[in-house]
Amino acid sequence: MKRGVYSAIIIIISIILLSMLFLSFNKKTVEKMNLTSPVFENNGNIPSKYSCDGKNVSPPLSISKVPENAKSLVLIVDDPDAPSKTWVHWILWNIPKDTGIIEENKIPNGAVQGVNDFGKNNYDGPCPPSGIHRYFFKLYALDSVLELSKNSGKQDTEEAMKKHIIAEAKLIGKYSRE
Repeated sequence: MKRGVYSAIIIIISIILLSMLFLSFNKKTVEKMNLTSPVFENNGNIPSKYSCDGKNVSPPLSISKVPENAKSLVLIVDDPDAPSKTWVHWILWNIPKDTGIIEENKIPNGAVQGVNDFGKNNYDGPCPPSGIHRYFFKLYALDSVLELSKNSGKQDTEEAMKKHIIAEAKLIGKYSRE
């Protein structure tokens, strides 16, 4: 009787260990890239030029440490401090993987702009109704190119890329109209 119990315990432990081993091999490791801007530091203030109070143009961004196996990049800029929901200001996908700089008020060749929460296919800068808001510039390297309609928004983009992310980076800027 004891021998049967010990055998069952050994089988259960073996199954648990094999399951853990299988899960660790199938877990996708997400690498880190660098995303910076020459006009504001991480957690720094975004100049008004890049807001609704200025020229409302996209800020210049620098990208580095993109994995060699990346096929494309995605950039999502949103405001988690907006009153009703996380407000999307800009979506770009199929950015060429060798893009080192996204120039001010420019879209890299081949990139597609999705629909932001202003209902437009372009960058719309910070324009908080009150207080200081944070703006998250989130960059993703994908192992694929996205096949999306230009009418796609953040939810469609995130759904299409979720199993293809191999690296990511984040840059946070702050803005207040006061």
